[in-house]
Amino acid sequence: MAADTTAPSYWLNWRFFFCAIWIFTTMVVSAFLIWKYEVLPFKSSRPVRREEQSASSGHENDEAWKTCLEGIKHPAWLLAYRIIAFGALLSVLIANVVVDGGDIFFFYTQWTFALVTVYFALGSFFSIYGCHIYHSRFSSDAKIRLDAEQGTCGAHILEESSETSNLPKNWDAHEEHHTWKTSGVWIKIFQIVFQVSAGAVVLTDCVFWFIIYPFLTSKDYRLDFRFPLFRFAYFMLWTAIFVIIQWIIHACVSMRWPYSFLDLSSSYAPLWYIGVAAMHIPCYGSFALISRIKNVLLSRSVPESY
Repeated sequence: MAADTTAPSYWLNWRFFFCAIWIFTTMVVSAFLIWKYEVLPFKSSRPVRREEQSASSGHENDEAWKTCLEGIKHPAWLLAYRIIAFGALLSVLIANVVVDGGDIFFFYTQWTFALVTVYFALGSFFSIYGCHIYHSRFSSDAKIRLDAEQGTCGAHILEESSETSNLPKNWDAHEEHHTWKTSGVWIKIFQIVFQVSAGAVVLTDCVFWFIIYPFLTSKDYRLDFRFPLFRFAYFMLWTAIFVIIQWIIHACVSMRWPYSFLDLSSSYAPLWYIGVAAMHIPCYGSFALISRIKNVLLSRSVPESY
């Protein structure tokens, strides 16, 4: 018989105390890493000229809708892949909700699946925006070449129009700067979502294949067949928030835990918590290793296009 999770004795013991210290310690460490490497550099960064900021921001923002291969320049290729992936994931997610109800979000697996769906939704949006930017740059370059060939820009015309053209140019520069700044924030969020979902996907697979399926399988489980590393902290926060929400739910309603190793009634609960938390490191490390191997292979096989 499952333990009553609403009873005070379930929570007022050394097991919960130890697990709570472990969870909140990882959250504090993660928050410190985010503050040190994400927030503090942003606040202490030196002011740069608008031209430098626009150029650097433009290069970084391009990475959100361009592939890592220089030979594939048009963002429409990546857009097609992202839209197909987003459509497939959203269809599966909606079907799961319709068939099984909203209770599916009781599980970390569905949290991860929903986060990956959000990632491809954001990716599709940025690819659409990238196609717009690509078209604008192509049209602008073509116009400049046409003007250069025709030679229609005389010196006397430039002198007469210089005074009236300063205002629109300044206005355009201001608008472009504001656009790049806004999109830069969203692209940083996009990168964070990518890194959190990457680690969470590996963790979900490892927990299922190495813990749930071999050791905790029952009749209810049937088998049917260049980003900074410090953002590992967001991955830890993602899992810690899930655990805390589960604690709150079970403190209010006595019900079965979504994963048996979260049950605090077992004397081995602290070891389970530490073990699953430690799995975050190889899970995220394997993702970083795959990215590194991909970069090395592409740089060697197609060095002129990478």
